[in-house]
Amino acid sequence: MKVHLVDGTFELFRCFHAAPPAEAEGRQVGAVRGLLHTLAKLLRREDVSHVAVAFDGALDRRDDPGPPGQQGLALAATRALGLVVWPMVRRYEADDALATGAALYADQPGVEQVVLCTADKDLAQCVRADQVVLWDRMRGRRYDEPAVRERWGVGPASIPDYLALRGDAADGLPGLPGWGAKGAATLLARYERLEAIPPEASEWEVSVRGAERLARTLRERWHEALLYRDLIRLARDVPLPHSLAELEWPGAPRGELERFCARIGEETLLEGIPRWEQGA
Repeated sequence: MKVHLVDGTFELFRCFHAAPPAEAEGRQVGAVRGLLHTLAKLLRREDVSHVAVAFDGALDRRDDPGPPGQQGLALAATRALGLVVWPMVRRYEADDALATGAALYADQPGVEQVVLCTADKDLAQCVRADQVVLWDRMRGRRYDEPAVRERWGVGPASIPDYLALRGDAADGLPGLPGWGAKGAATLLARYERLEAIPPEASEWEVSVRGAERLARTLRERWHEALLYRDLIRLARDVPLPHSLAELEWPGAPRGELERFCARIGEETLLEGIPRWEQGA
């Protein structure tokens, strides 16, 4: 079997920008409608049987028309589909839940592959051979370990070090001045970890443009680089409450989903549900 772990927060933001705006009960629901459709599309795939959807902490502010204002409703929508939901609180984020789930389920008997459904490059650090892969559904790209190396120039274990140097605008991390993707990848393809990069450019065994300047910046901003890496590294100790068997999708509970769709004025989703829960 394959285990699909979905970044619900990313999907909600994607749907907010892609789905038509809509209003129900005096609040915006367009992103939630889009989320229901993209999750239903996932469930229509023959290789999808075990699924969990992770979200960052829910705000559910009715006065916020953006994704944060629809997140509480998004959790309810996902549950109405009959899917396992992991809402993160306190120090954990959705990415941490996905990383923990990948580590937890990948080696369990019967699991062929764990598929991390997200476009967030942070999750590339969790890729392991062909056993744990990243699936960017928006662009239709899958990343196993060789694909990660081809795309970013480093192995999965070096992704936090790589992003610490070059930065990650999506997470608001600036990286170190002057460091770009090519220089970071070249150094880390050789040394793998920040600590293994020699402090003097004259000691580097690979050629990098502007080496002296980059080495000086790394020395002067060493603690910043370590801080950025710590922020990018994902936790793998989230106390997830579900066993592998509990991730199996039983089908959508018809009554609950019909009521939710009526609540948000969604009229077309039900015809696209591939299976209904027996007795629901």
